[in-house]
Amino acid sequence: MPDMLVLTWDDLDNLVSRLAERTGRDYDVVLAITRGGLVPAGMLAYRLDLREILVAGAVFYLPEGGTHEAPVIGHFPESALLDGHRVLVVDEVWETGETMTEVMARVRAAGGTPSSAVLHYKPGRSRVSGRPDFWAGEVESWVTYPYKAGG
Repeated sequence: MPDMLVLTWDDLDNLVSRLAERTGRDYDVVLAITRGGLVPAGMLAYRLDLREILVAGAVFYLPEGGTHEAPVIGHFPESALLDGHRVLVVDEVWETGETMTEVMARVRAAGGTPSSAVLHYKPGRSRVSGRPDFWAGEVESWVTYPYKAGG
């Protein structure tokens, strides 16, 4: 069994606080990547005093383990909601980096200026060039967030 980091709600609050300090407030809208990014994005939006929160539906990890060949993007905001806006794209973890990379490319294609923010960055697991713009902590272990059902 891989190493596991189990977070409490207080741990999560501390990570979001650190992430808010690092990102600053220079954004027009928050774009949450489902499902793991929903709770951190909401918490971060409160700390940054941002009220516009959009959602990008994404699936990469399969329930039985492994991944799709590439992230599968379902629901995505219309271009008019992103065009000309500074967009803070939020997810809980940058593991392979593939989901965030795909979402960031779609924001750019829609005319937005994206910045990526994650609670945890796993540099040893990343499979893309680059890294998140902002992260609260680095880990290599599996992380169980307090809001994940059955976690």
